[in-house]
Amino acid sequence: MRIQVTRDGGAAGGEHRAALDTEGRPDAPHIHALAREVLSSGTRTVTFGVPGGFHYAITVDGRGTVHCTEPQLTDGQRDLIALVLTQGR
Repeated sequence: MRIQVTRDGGAAGGEHRAALDTEGRPDAPHIHALAREVLSSGTRTVTFGVPGGFHYAITVDGRGTVHCTEPQLTDGQRDLIALVLTQGR
């Protein structure tokens, strides 16, 4: 599974992209469960949160993109976003 996260907004307004491939990872089942949760909890339309907050676009295997914003992130969204942005390329 390939998961891509794009973060934009924030105080500086910059964009950060990262992608994570779960193939061969021992934690892949956990990541897949997070991805399924995020796909079901996000919205398909771009939304905007609070001024200065981040907006995230999450794409799983190129099957469509869901959007979420701070501070309304679920725990699953927060965990998946953090994982991809810290360990992805």
